[in-house]
Amino acid sequence: MSIVGITLVLVAVLFLLLGSGLWVGLSLVSAAWFASEFLTDKNLQTGTNMVSEIWSSSSSWTLTALPMFIWMGEILFRTRLSEDMFRGLSPWLARLPGGLVHTNIVGCTVFAAVSGSSAATLTTVGKMSIPELRARNYPENMVIGTLAGAATLGLMIPPSLALIVYGVTVNESITKLFFAGVLPGILLASMFMAYVAIVSKTSKTWNPDVERGMSFADKLKNSRFLIPVFLLIIVVIGSMYLGYATATEASAIGVLGALALAASQGSLNRSTFTASLMGAMRTSAMIALILAGAAFLKQAMGFTGIPRALADWIAVLELSRFQLLMALLVFYIILGMFLDGISAVVLTMAVVEPMVREAGIDLIWFGIFVVVVVEMAQITPPIGFNLFVLQGMTDHEMGYIAKAAIPMFLIMVLMCFVLIWVPEIATWLPDNIRQR
Repeated sequence: MSIVGITLVLVAVLFLLLGSGLWVGLSLVSAAWFASEFLTDKNLQTGTNMVSEIWSSSSSWTLTALPMFIWMGEILFRTRLSEDMFRGLSPWLARLPGGLVHTNIVGCTVFAAVSGSSAATLTTVGKMSIPELRARNYPENMVIGTLAGAATLGLMIPPSLALIVYGVTVNESITKLFFAGVLPGILLASMFMAYVAIVSKTSKTWNPDVERGMSFADKLKNSRFLIPVFLLIIVVIGSMYLGYATATEASAIGVLGALALAASQGSLNRSTFTASLMGAMRTSAMIALILAGAAFLKQAMGFTGIPRALADWIAVLELSRFQLLMALLVFYIILGMFLDGISAVVLTMAVVEPMVREAGIDLIWFGIFVVVVVEMAQITPPIGFNLFVLQGMTDHEMGYIAKAAIPMFLIMVLMCFVLIWVPEIATWLPDNIRQR
């Protein structure tokens, strides 16, 4: 069978399995087994290869950071962090053009720096900000849209679960990827805030209640509520930046800090500890199964020759770097409509990585580019996960939420072009951090 035929059969099998409702991880394993057994001319020991590949992909020391950062986010999700952030941020943001809508963006940015999960960021910030902003008569579409978009920052700003998964998949430094995400994450948040400011000055329906003035001393007094979370960010991120800890060690520090924060707020008890541990275990097991399946599929595809053939085909087309990135941008946007971000990354890297290397694209930079596109998948129907979370929190129809999130989607598309035009936004920090 030709390479084209092998590719079409494998894609058909994979999408048939995914469409049947089978777990993503098991679909990847099944498709890999099918490819090894029926789509290669080699006499492969499929069972042995599967066990060996799954074990080697699951026993990576780097991967230890994943469940630890997930657990840190689960602990913080059960604290009063969202209430404290709103009380600490709102006095400073109320007078900006756009007012307290900025608490959605800044709150998500701050929580993303201690969570790594888009869903946890959205739920934590949204459960506090939505009632408060509604009570102050802010436009509903702006409340929903900014929350949907800003929550995706949990995928980029370290500690990012998506960057950990990407780094393990392509064998790149997690610490470098974390720092590559800092400046783009801050820039994207600033772009969201600029959009809010522009709308607040141009929209005829923007008429929120006027906030009561607060003295500078009172603002400083309220800022004390932000001290614990900022200390946690400084300890986790600072330990990596200064070279005192690897990403894995920083994740353990983060868990201890989150437990201390929860204990200081009186939120830590047997029930919340057990719930956070079980939540982290379920999420970690799901992602680990996807990574194991992706590793086996990558090996099976290598045996079929698909990645090499595709890379050769791209070379024959003589696409420029920009043309290749545009093709991948469209590809990931379409794929993101049907798969969650992490699944999209691990599912495609076996094919995309050789193409990107062949084109001479920096894999650290490309990781940030992919994460920005994957962020779009969180707010695009029909499978945008953030849309489902917001639907449960607000009782709005999916169409209304998706429409409210369109401006955020377009800003992320613009961010992709900014990264292409100025790649140093993603590469400067990783090139200048101390490595350990």
